[in-house]
Amino acid sequence: NAKASNNVNLAVISPQDPVLHIGSSLTAVCTISAELEITARSLYWTLNGRRLARNTYRVLSPTESSVTLHQLNGSLQQSGDNLVCHRSNGEVLAGSCLYVGSPPEKPVNLTCWSRNTKDLSCRWSPGSQGETFINTKYILKYKLKWYGKEKDCEDYMGQPYTCYVPRDLAIFTPYEIWVEASNQLGSSTSDVITLDILDVVTTDPPPDVLVSRVGDLEDQLSVRWGSPPALKDYLFQAKYQIRYRVEDSDEWKVIDDAGNQTSCRLAGLRAGTVYFVQVRCNPIGVYGSKKAGIWSDWSHSTAASTPGIDRSHIGSCDLKPSEHNSTLRKELKQFFGWMRKHSYGCTDVSIKLYDQWRVWLQKAQKTHDQVSKDKPFAVFRTKRSDSSFDQ
Repeated sequence: NAKASNNVNLAVISPQDPVLHIGSSLTAVCTISAELEITARSLYWTLNGRRLARNTYRVLSPTESSVTLHQLNGSLQQSGDNLVCHRSNGEVLAGSCLYVGSPPEKPVNLTCWSRNTKDLSCRWSPGSQGETFINTKYILKYKLKWYGKEKDCEDYMGQPYTCYVPRDLAIFTPYEIWVEASNQLGSSTSDVITLDILDVVTTDPPPDVLVSRVGDLEDQLSVRWGSPPALKDYLFQAKYQIRYRVEDSDEWKVIDDAGNQTSCRLAGLRAGTVYFVQVRCNPIGVYGSKKAGIWSDWSHSTAASTPGIDRSHIGSCDLKPSEHNSTLRKELKQFFGWMRKHSYGCTDVSIKLYDQWRVWLQKAQKTHDQVSKDKPFAVFRTKRSDSSFDQ
């Protein structure tokens, strides 16, 4: 504005743009030129647009007004707090930015991971206090342990306390990695971590996750997936985890014992229920690394439903079972109850045995139902036969 531009060099605040520790006190002086034809007594002060109380002012001379602030809090914005000297009509005469904060603490919790050995991402925390209230710069630095030049990570991914190195990384040779933090009040450096890229490998979620029914078995689903394609040419062992939940729940059940196989049988499920399934991968021992790998993200959810219970035979007239069949069914019922309690993992022998019993039971039930349907015809034929014999 024209009025403000006319006041350039006719008034000034000192100190100009000071940097102060939280809890400090500050006395600032606004000095005006005689050309303005006003006195210091007519001036007033604002901080971030809020008018300051008169009892904080002092008139030092006809051309000098001071304001004193005590126990300053951290700046409301990293660009600084605006301390302004005004004419009585509100016109701005001069301003100064106050930077009130604290020096950075030592960065902590520095962790890094490599996706498929091709890159490196690192994340850290700014320290227990965290907020410094003023602009603080963090630089991730890295170098090969025994030789090589120190380098700065340049891609901060648009996220705080995270940096990404996209290429030109060595394997079979350890890196030293650390973070340096600095602002106008001081600096600090994290501990140095040493790592080999092969020890911090993660990969993409397993592809081609397929969930399907296991025949007519109403309490099981089959899950299959592909191995990580980005690591197909690498020597490693994959460890997998599966988790699943019912459609109307947010609670996941996790299966840890999937091992390195790319299929799993979920058992003990509810009949006629939709399940969502996800899989993730941990690449272990890439090129002989002795360290545990890092879990990938979970795959997208894949849904499937278990078959509903066949109730078509309910209400029909069943043949009276023999004592042998009654005892066998009781034993089977106990066996199935035990299996439902103990077969949540991706086991092989127990599940196969369980399948054999279930298939046998279903065949026996179908035979049983067929006999029930054919019973009147069988009785009729028997009576005709008896009559012919009597004749």
